[in-house]
Amino acid sequence: MKRLIGRLSRVADSSGCNQTRKTVVAEGHVPVHVGEEMERFEVRADLLSRPAFAELLRRSALEYGYNQRGVLRIPCPVPLFRRLIDSISDPAAAQELALSLPGVDGDDDEEKP
Repeated sequence: MKRLIGRLSRVADSSGCNQTRKTVVAEGHVPVHVGEEMERFEVRADLLSRPAFAELLRRSALEYGYNQRGVLRIPCPVPLFRRLIDSISDPAAAQELALSLPGVDGDDDEEKP
């Protein structure tokens, strides 16, 4: 796990976004792109083990696969991701927010015709 976190915190931005220079990531942080607009965040690496982030990572794997190159992409609306970051001090609230995300694999509560 430490090796993975170290690798993710040093990853260059090769995700195809319109950035021409490499961005230095703060030590102990992981760069992520969130939402359709691919807004960039630096998330503390220790947050990746929290249940709410585990759910986001699971959804990311479902949406984009396990072979993502470059910065990790999170399929989550940016405002909801910001609320999740703000609520991370309360694990129950963060988990509830993560579970309220629309399903990326068709498991949300939409009615089927």
